[in-house]
Amino acid sequence: MWNTKNIQELQGLNFRDRMSVIRRATDMLEQPKKLVLNLLKLAILIPPFMAIARATSFVEGAGWAVSLLIVYPLLTRPVTFSLIKGNLPKARQALGL
Repeated sequence: MWNTKNIQELQGLNFRDRMSVIRRATDMLEQPKKLVLNLLKLAILIPPFMAIARATSFVEGAGWAVSLLIVYPLLTRPVTFSLIKGNLPKARQALGL
């Protein structure tokens, strides 16, 4: 579930429309689910930023930054997609797509 093309509710949409539906579905999440998602994202972001701040060389800090850029979407996208899956049909209908 890394690619939005594989989500059945988004079949037949171009990239821009898929992103619009995902954004709308995310906005439609209930507050407890939004809180869980944001806390998860924060928990993923804090350790690498602490490591970057404590890095003793530019290369070490850059390594942490690159690893963050790779790992963050790999962890958060599937969780986001699973939480918004129920809202996708409603979001698509609300956007008229």
